[in-house]
Amino acid sequence: MEETKQTEEESKSGFFYRLKSGLQKTRTSLAGGIENIVHGKAKVGLELLDELEEKLLIADVGMKTTTFILEDLKKDVAQNRIRENDEVLQHLKGQMFKVLSQNNKPIQFSKNKPLVILMVGINGSGKTTTIGKLAQKWKKEGKKVLLAAGDTFRAAAIDQLQVWAERADINCISQKSGADPSAVAYDAVQAAVARNVDVLLIDTAGRLQTNQNLMEELKKVKRVIGKVLPGAPHETLLVLDATLGQNSISQANHFHEALELDGFVMTKLDGTAKGGVLLNLCGELKLPIHFIGVGEKAEDLQAFDSKKFVDALIFS
Repeated sequence: MEETKQTEEESKSGFFYRLKSGLQKTRTSLAGGIENIVHGKAKVGLELLDELEEKLLIADVGMKTTTFILEDLKKDVAQNRIRENDEVLQHLKGQMFKVLSQNNKPIQFSKNKPLVILMVGINGSGKTTTIGKLAQKWKKEGKKVLLAAGDTFRAAAIDQLQVWAERADINCISQKSGADPSAVAYDAVQAAVARNVDVLLIDTAGRLQTNQNLMEELKKVKRVIGKVLPGAPHETLLVLDATLGQNSISQANHFHEALELDGFVMTKLDGTAKGGVLLNLCGELKLPIHFIGVGEKAEDLQAFDSKKFVDALIFS
């Protein structure tokens, strides 16, 4: 019993360490900057609040979300309810947690199989790699997983997904390069139902959010999926590259308008100081972040936990 408990604690410790390590650049830029501002002032007042606002905006938190984070703090400082530097830090931490947790909605596996997930995003966002990592994760958890190589524009994308499938000993539905993506999705959903799989992950071609023709094709893929299995896809997830910072908001708005997204996956957080964009994303679109990528390994794609994220990033 003690050995099991110790193993669990070590596992949790490793999980938190990877998260904290992966967020180091954002932690230094955002949290470190905020701490320096707060502790660098002898008095809690207007000058401190102005510098905090500037720091949050520079960190891609966005005006609307920055206003939400600081609004009550400004009132409390003005009315002398907050006077100490540490109180300022705790207030900021609490407000950031509110922003990130307000729309939490975990992905639910149903007895009425399969769970169909449509993955979308621009080229280079890490979409196919994310699918491979999710497939590995769920396979290890005992789920029966099926992949669909819907990025038929690039033969390399089909090959890449098939490699991930082989690694995890998972089947992958594919057709030749240049095939109709809707036909791949159709075949994949039919196969998922017939094989009684727990989850089907469908890859799609990367596209700029402003390319109308390609966005229309995505809509078609989504319609076809729904015709084969009413109610599907159950999750339409946008994969975003954290290194793009504020541009992620433009991507998210365009994809959401076209497809009615259900949530996000944010990759490459370990390679950027722009992790503050997660606050902006949650504050603006009111949709959950399901997974974040903080490294190259499969285990570095982690289920998003707003409390762990804030604790790893800010003032811990």
